[in-house]
Amino acid sequence: MKLVNVTKKFKDFTAVDNLSFEIKKGEIFGLIGQNGAGKTTTFRMLLNLLKPTSGNISWDVNDIEMLGEDAIGYLPEERGLYPKLSVENQISLLGRLKGKTKGELKSEITYWLERFELTDKRKSLVETLSKGNQQKVQLIASIIHKPKLLILDEPFSGLDPINAALLKEAILYLKDNDTTIIFSSHRMDHVEELCDNLCILKRGKALYQGSIHSLKERYGKINLTIRGPFTLEELNNLPGVVYGVEKKDYLQLKLQKEAIAPSIFNYVMKDGFIERFSLDYLSLEEIFKNIVGEKDE
Repeated sequence: MKLVNVTKKFKDFTAVDNLSFEIKKGEIFGLIGQNGAGKTTTFRMLLNLLKPTSGNISWDVNDIEMLGEDAIGYLPEERGLYPKLSVENQISLLGRLKGKTKGELKSEITYWLERFELTDKRKSLVETLSKGNQQKVQLIASIIHKPKLLILDEPFSGLDPINAALLKEAILYLKDNDTTIIFSSHRMDHVEELCDNLCILKRGKALYQGSIHSLKERYGKINLTIRGPFTLEELNNLPGVVYGVEKKDYLQLKLQKEAIAPSIFNYVMKDGFIERFSLDYLSLEEIFKNIVGEKDE
């Protein structure tokens, strides 16, 4: 999939501004940004619900319209289930709207209900389910027709750690079966764990597009974790330390640059005792805050 110079305007307001990125088949691609960054508008253009004001969206060599609605799955941030339908009928209805027959859907429904530990809820009304189980039902409904392109908007909302792990396994399973996935979440740890490449949006513009690894390398290894007989005030005063934070059982320093680390190591080793000294890249969440928090040029 490829977006080339895509812009979407609503009268004088530009929701998406000259956006370009490419997603490989079978890739999990992160599209992240604050609320109002243009993610939902981009999703709606991918779903053919909105037409770009300018630019082009293509699937392989064809226009995105050639992919067809039945080949796209969408899990929206705002949930939309019919509360008076049973779980089985809810999934079956949405699957049939995507062109599948009852016979084709039966085994698929059984498979996904088992995978998401919902077999005993098959005949239950949707309104009787917990929010987490409703979320799992809506996800199943978005993939039951085996889409080529799957758009997931905040898929982990309402899920506890155990169910979140089930969802991650399912996403990776779909990837291994050549489903192309666009994934949006405010949980940067999930984005970092699942995505190889991403696009960071701010006010409709792409601030970064590329691999997470390259993004981390741009900042360098400037997160320093130290555990030993030192005070935060002592280490904060060392040259090259931007600031430090006291955690439960260690201190974490932000360095101006990676090259500062050896001098700090020599300092903390002067008494010959240290429990931990580790240097690492910033987390994606820290980088996201740095990028999105920067003033517009």
